[in-house]
Amino acid sequence: MFAAINFASAEDIREYQEERLRAQIQYLSMHSPFYQTLFAKHDILPASIQTLADLKSIPTTSKNDLQQYNDDFFCVPKSEIIDYSTTSGTLGSPVTFGLTELDLERLAANEVRTFEMAGVVKGDLVQLMTTMDRRFMAGMAYFLGLRKLGAGIIRVGAGVPQLQWDSIQKFKPKFLIAVPSFLLKMIEFAENNGIDYKNSSVKTIICIGESLRKPDLSNSLLTQRILDKWEVNLHSTYASTEMSTAFSECQAFAGGHQQSDLIITELLDDAGNEVPTGAVGELVVTTLGIEGLPLLRFRTGDMMRRFDAPCTCGRNSLRLGPVEGRKQHLIKYKGTTVYPPAMHDLLASFDKIQLHLIELTSSSIGTDEITIKIAVNQSSEQFLQDLKDQFRAKLRVTPKIVVLPLEVLAPIIHNPLSRKPINFVDLRVEN
Repeated sequence: MFAAINFASAEDIREYQEERLRAQIQYLSMHSPFYQTLFAKHDILPASIQTLADLKSIPTTSKNDLQQYNDDFFCVPKSEIIDYSTTSGTLGSPVTFGLTELDLERLAANEVRTFEMAGVVKGDLVQLMTTMDRRFMAGMAYFLGLRKLGAGIIRVGAGVPQLQWDSIQKFKPKFLIAVPSFLLKMIEFAENNGIDYKNSSVKTIICIGESLRKPDLSNSLLTQRILDKWEVNLHSTYASTEMSTAFSECQAFAGGHQQSDLIITELLDDAGNEVPTGAVGELVVTTLGIEGLPLLRFRTGDMMRRFDAPCTCGRNSLRLGPVEGRKQHLIKYKGTTVYPPAMHDLLASFDKIQLHLIELTSSSIGTDEITIKIAVNQSSEQFLQDLKDQFRAKLRVTPKIVVLPLEVLAPIIHNPLSRKPINFVDLRVEN
């Protein structure tokens, strides 16, 4: 399933993407009510979009557009939709995505590449530690990819360390798919219950939902904390429902590879200009080969860097670094700019912190205020001082720290109505 185009030269990749782009523009002009209206409003002739540079003449699409005009994005009759997935909307209600049979095949093929880059082959056993229900695309995507690859699948679902270890000890999978921070709970449970996790069958873990790398692609504090305990391979992935495409690390662990036949990426500054390689910009994507709900120049809101140098694995497709923050979650705190992921990673480096919640509010004069609520093993004044010192030294901010009992914080973070842990809440009046 390796896509040969990703091993081609940068020029060949560009020419190939432009060919796919022309086909996608034509498809949208014929089938998408939303983009038909957009093209007409801005006097854009579909035939005028021939190159990647021509994309700049097309306005970007936002999540607000998706929420306000959700049905107008569909390019096929609802009778052709096989699966419905949803993602949270910025205006309150979820955004619906529909996948056709062809879209599901594309989704599976994309995930096959993720697994191949991590070393999974036909016959390997993989434990799936994420939900497949609640209209969540990720779990289904992994299942479809593993099935297409011919790997064995253990569908344990999210959470419950004891159940995860029972399954590992019974079936002996070589690979796990998991949220990185949950691995710390797995390790803690194993140590408290006499499980020899260091000699388990698990050799490689494909991680979702949280980044494993720093902006320079070195290991994050969370990653290093895991590796200091458990000698496994940790592969970072980045994906979203809107993209139906994953950027996954190969065995060089040097950023997530773009699947050049499935997606076109841009990294833009506030003025809408492409940022230089290595600079932080907002990821804007154009999906390729999607039937049901394709997107053109969709602003993801994720701030990240691109890496263009050829990878040691032989691929020449660009790679993306970790998400350094969400554009709307930028925090200006007493003259310092900071994004929540940097705070999450710092908090993860403290063994004593069981759970944490970052809360943003607005002060009476409109400035950003940061409160970090934590549940801690054996809290002390010295520990809290050490925590504040780390914030000052590494992030140049000193947030308010509030210690809460685990039983108070846990229901907030692990809300049964949420598909993911809630570790960040933005309560500012204006974002």
